[in-house]
Amino acid sequence: MTKTDFLLAGVGGQGVLTASDIVAEVGMAVGLDAKKSEIHGFSQRGGVVESHVRWGEHVAAPMGERGRIDYLLAFELMESARWIEFLKPGGVVIVNRQRILPMSATVGDAVYPEDAVIEKALRAVTDRIIYVDGLEVAKGLGNKNLANTVLLGALSRELNVDPETWLDVVVQRVPKKYVEENKKAFWSGRMGTK
Repeated sequence: MTKTDFLLAGVGGQGVLTASDIVAEVGMAVGLDAKKSEIHGFSQRGGVVESHVRWGEHVAAPMGERGRIDYLLAFELMESARWIEFLKPGGVVIVNRQRILPMSATVGDAVYPEDAVIEKALRAVTDRIIYVDGLEVAKGLGNKNLANTVLLGALSRELNVDPETWLDVVVQRVPKKYVEENKKAFWSGRMGTK
């Protein structure tokens, strides 16, 4: 394995940074070097959050280049289209179907793109698109904050890493009182991807 690049992108409050910590720690748990970087604009106010994670034998820098990312994990529907140019041709994009209208669409004259427009943008780069109803699954489990763990479960299915390794890291990262529901969320994402 030379390197594996991940880009996680979403909106503040969706757990993007926690998820990127988990992805990096899973890489280390399987004996790889792993590094991450994060950029969070006005994340506390619903702004865009992105985090790059790289796994490899030796990782000097975590930032993936445009057109070279192996896995794009989009926590919000429009963010998948916004960041798709980073995905390598034929890479995997995992898309949470959740829509969070940006301020420009709620108070300005910007328009949230239709699903068909987003789908076309994704298909221009890859056919390996996995849609996940992360928020709906999380709500079904009784806690909307579990959506990021649902998405990690979907990502885990695409990688040759024992799911128990993922769960071990998740359990270490979440408060004890949320361990069992995070386990359920992980398995829901891993088994229930569409």
